Amino acid sequence: MSKLEDALENLDLDDLPEGEESMLEWWDFDDPAEMVAAVAGDIQFIIESALDARGDALLALPAGDDAMPVLEALAEKPIKWKYVTIIPTHDLLVPLDDPRSQVKKLAGLFLTRGARVLPLAPEHEDYHMAGAAADARLRDTKWPPDLVLLGMGADGSTAGIVESADMEEALDGPPEKIAAGLLPDDGDTPLVTITKAAICEARTVVVLLKGADSQTMLESEIEQGATSMAPIGRIFADLAVPVDIYVEN
Repeated sequence: MSKLEDALENLDLDDLPEGEESMLEWWDFDDPAEMVAAVAGDIQFIIESALDARGDALLALPAGDDAMPVLEALAEKPIKWKYVTIIPTHDLLVPLDDPRSQVKKLAGLFLTRGARVLPLAPEHEDYHMAGAAADARLRDTKWPPDLVLLGMGADGSTAGIVESADMEEALDGPPEKIAAGLLPDDGDTPLVTITKAAICEARTVVVLLKGADSQTMLESEIEQGATSMAPIGRIFADLAVPVDIYVEN
């Protein structure tokens, strides 16, 4: 049985403070392979629990370098993939055949298993229009997601929410808005991301970190809460769902 299964089975909701339904767990690993296996196993448990409860599962996954070992291990799991829908947590506004395309990487892993993989970033030159189109597209899925998997950049960015003139819209826009377009301040490629509101609607959130410095930073941002300057701190300030944070030391 995985650590997440143990935690969920031993959780007594009556022991939680009144009005408090969140659960934050930290898992530290010295062996990267052990961590990959643990995270992939726990995501499998989340998927199978969703399939048992509702007959389908919706996942929002990043396809960056840090997440790929977990996704590759997950893709090998004997899951009823035809009932699983996967979207990127964020994606650049690039053609689908561009090697930077997040949905291309996800499709390469999961389409062959029978999963449904949906693009997040429609082909619009205007990133605002792309964000609006993605928002409408996600509403056609069986929202909310059963899992949002997050990483964290050195600047506290996550799910593609980075410093930009549009960052506040992604973090504190209308609560019904679940996708937004951003143009990073560094002038990099425009992108579309799911919003803070969308992440906070997820049934479960899993975070992947590398190194003690990342853990220290996230602990600090969580402590700062709504006053945090980092996107991930602002997100954690409003999270009220089970959160598991895996740290590779």
